[in-house]
Amino acid sequence: MAELHGKSLDRKKLLADPILVAAIIGIFVFLMLFILYPLAILLTDSAVVETGIGADAAKSLGFGNFIRIFKMTTFRKAITNTLWLGMVSGLGATVIGFLFAYVDSYVDTGSKVVRKLFNVVSILPVVSPPFVLSLSAILLFGRTGVITRGVFNLNNTQLYGWRGIALVQILTFFPVCYMMLKGLLKNIDPSLEEAARNMGASRFGVFKTVTLPLLLPGLGNAFLVSFIESVADFANPMIIGGNFDTLATSIYLQLTGAYDKSGATAMAVVLLAISMGLFVLEKYWLERKSVATLTGKASRGRQLMTDKSVRYPLVTICTVITVFVLVMYILVPFGSLFKLWGRDYSLSLKWYEFIFKNKGYRVFTDSMLLSLVASPITALLSMMIAYLVVKRKFLGKGMMEFVAMLAMAVPGTVLGVGFIRGFNSGLFHTGILSSLYGTGAILVIVFIVRSLPIGTRSGIAALRQIDKSIEEAAYDMGADSAKVFATVTLPLIKESFISGLVTTFVRSITAISAIILLVTPRYLLITVRINEHAEKGNYGIACAYATILIIITYAAISVMNLLLAKFGTSKKGA
Repeated sequence: MAELHGKSLDRKKLLADPILVAAIIGIFVFLMLFILYPLAILLTDSAVVETGIGADAAKSLGFGNFIRIFKMTTFRKAITNTLWLGMVSGLGATVIGFLFAYVDSYVDTGSKVVRKLFNVVSILPVVSPPFVLSLSAILLFGRTGVITRGVFNLNNTQLYGWRGIALVQILTFFPVCYMMLKGLLKNIDPSLEEAARNMGASRFGVFKTVTLPLLLPGLGNAFLVSFIESVADFANPMIIGGNFDTLATSIYLQLTGAYDKSGATAMAVVLLAISMGLFVLEKYWLERKSVATLTGKASRGRQLMTDKSVRYPLVTICTVITVFVLVMYILVPFGSLFKLWGRDYSLSLKWYEFIFKNKGYRVFTDSMLLSLVASPITALLSMMIAYLVVKRKFLGKGMMEFVAMLAMAVPGTVLGVGFIRGFNSGLFHTGILSSLYGTGAILVIVFIVRSLPIGTRSGIAALRQIDKSIEEAAYDMGADSAKVFATVTLPLIKESFISGLVTTFVRSITAISAIILLVTPRYLLITVRINEHAEKGNYGIACAYATILIIITYAAISVMNLLLAKFGTSKKGA
């Protein structure tokens, strides 16, 4: 009875606050229109089979589209390629990520500079455009690469294919695994391992019997996250894949090359099913097991290993990987300054002059404008969703959180096809929503949808640290929900808000997979231009665009750090 009475009071309190009700309804409408609706149209379209031509044309429901695409040898090969690539990249990224995390948490590197370099390299791929390493790999190992042509004078290269994509994906995704595993390793109480050592176990024995069993769920989680990222990746396979097709590139080519919309939607549904299955497995099984395995922070600091037999091999391997990654990033600016990579290495600004003479300013202004519009909307919307999920009780709260996080599991190409089908030929083929297609507004909406899960998750984590009595005091003083959120809650989570603001900007300006199918000549975007020139072999121009894009992203991150330093957590005595 008490529980029912409490729910009744919550409902009455909710209905008495029209601003809160309007916010909940507005968020649900947004989530339904721009996340669930495109996916629902995608699923519906994939089941609609068109037969006949002209007056004899007819439509029926069935699995004809799926039967047709599975009869394609190229599509079956693309599925096999995608799963194989996901397995290789996932394993590689998890192993390297674990190696860096283990060295960071357990090994005395002997130098603070080395440890800082490891941390820098672990962050670089996260904040850089997704295809920078592909460009670097081509400059090093391509047909006119420094290593292949300059050192070994080879005419053929094994770079273009699964080996090249796997190399780039592993170096791109291992930092995510590193960040996940670093936290888990630091949470293991060192007394557990010391007890095993005191009983006579060797270091390897302790690792095998104590550390590894505690980490297994976390390692599985890191592997699945990398697998999902690899499966959904579009930019790297497109630039460096050669004849090695993946599901993401097959969807793009089926839609833009074969003009087969029904086939492309069926392929998109297959990719969606794979990514969603992996997402559910990672989110609702392995993630929970990871939380249950490690029961709290370490009670005291860990004594770092100084044994030469352990320290030298591990630190050497991490140093080699670090130097290799740094060289790959340094190559991109150099690639933009050389007159002709592989033949003429004299320095020149000709590629920068070229891009700015050919609508270069518009490319950057369009990209920055759309990203700047999306950033505050995403940051505010994600904080509102987080606030409602954590601080309010209402019907459908669980569904709101699930749908907001759903975009994390939807590959960009799948979302792009869903938006095309949903707002060009779906239910909204006429009216205001149909006019979104081909505009900057639809690009902004895609940016918002793609970044919403990260901002929401960050906001939820921050809000759970705030005592509810602080907000209740404001309500008791007569403030409504909007006033409390704006004057109490938001200032308390301003770090998450600022972080979400800049993260959205960086993710938006470096996005390609979701928007390459939606962008029109009305808007020129940096990432699309880089992809176009890389496909044509104009690597100097692609590197010039990429270099400026890297500068923009790092400038944005520097601004975020300044804002956090100035407006972040209050200093003692302030």
